[in-house]
Amino acid sequence: MRRTIAAVLSLALVASAPAGSALAWGQSGHRMIGETATAALPKDVPPFLKGKEAIATIGELSREPDRLRSVSKLFDNDIAPAHFLDLGDDGTIFGVPLNALPANHQLYDTALRAKGHDSWEAGFLPYSITEAWQRLQFDFGYWRMATAGAKTVKDPKHRAWLKATAARMQTLIMSDIGYLSHYVGDGSQPLHVSLHYNGWGDFPNPDGFTTDKIHSPFESAFVSANITEPEIVAAMSPFHDCGCAIEKRVVDYLTATGSQVRPLYQLWKDGGFANGDARGKAFAAARLAAGSSELRDLIVLAWNGSVTVPIGYPKPIALADVIAGKADPYVAMHGAD
Repeated sequence: MRRTIAAVLSLALVASAPAGSALAWGQSGHRMIGETATAALPKDVPPFLKGKEAIATIGELSREPDRLRSVSKLFDNDIAPAHFLDLGDDGTIFGVPLNALPANHQLYDTALRAKGHDSWEAGFLPYSITEAWQRLQFDFGYWRMATAGAKTVKDPKHRAWLKATAARMQTLIMSDIGYLSHYVGDGSQPLHVSLHYNGWGDFPNPDGFTTDKIHSPFESAFVSANITEPEIVAAMSPFHDCGCAIEKRVVDYLTATGSQVRPLYQLWKDGGFANGDARGKAFAAARLAAGSSELRDLIVLAWNGSVTVPIGYPKPIALADVIAGKADPYVAMHGAD
């Protein structure tokens, strides 16, 4: 069964509806992932990411990609597939293995087209997460450079501009984290990582799983009525650095989520999501916690890796030189033209 663009758009239209019918964990789920992940950040992240205001801001910004849906048919057609991945029971996306994804979106789309599909039909969530993380890491690097330069550069005009730039970068980083939070959150929801995204569909079904439309009832109505942030926090895992490339980490994360599709359908069949059943609550809290834990880890990894982000073209400036007062990053950041 194909997830056609028309079907995606019809689903996307509910994003502007009340929370109980919204997509992608609904308003409540995405907000809780953003808030619990931010609250769990370690002390060594920048101070503007700490405290109640930062937690609330990132919680709200975590919903932004869904609030932008239905801007226009053109916009929705381009952006709706960023939220999902039609992973099959064989571990492939229409024959393209998840564990051997092409290096970029263009090559992924080319591989799918060779099999009679495309990335707008199949979804491109792995690339959404990876791109959002890379942007965050780069903007952290710019913030580091501007903050250091504002303290060490001798030219007062340069210092003033660098100080203002650091403040602007804080705003941009908050937005970056909101987008990353949203797509990471999507990636923790099993129905966003499956061909069986809204009922089992027209596939072999020996276990008799439901064909009813369960997507929104699970991720929105059930979550908003039954899950609280303390339950998510209690289910979060410790920080984990795989020591691997972001592309591999994202694939591993989505593979783990995909393994929860059958358990979700079995639990639905067994009545585990009826009337606030404890089994359904535990399952939903665990999936939300997986998203929150992954978001926390990715923010930390982006921050740690931003030390070596190249700032300046064609010759990057070393952050250590700016911190030591040996280099002025103004021209590299402001532009030499």
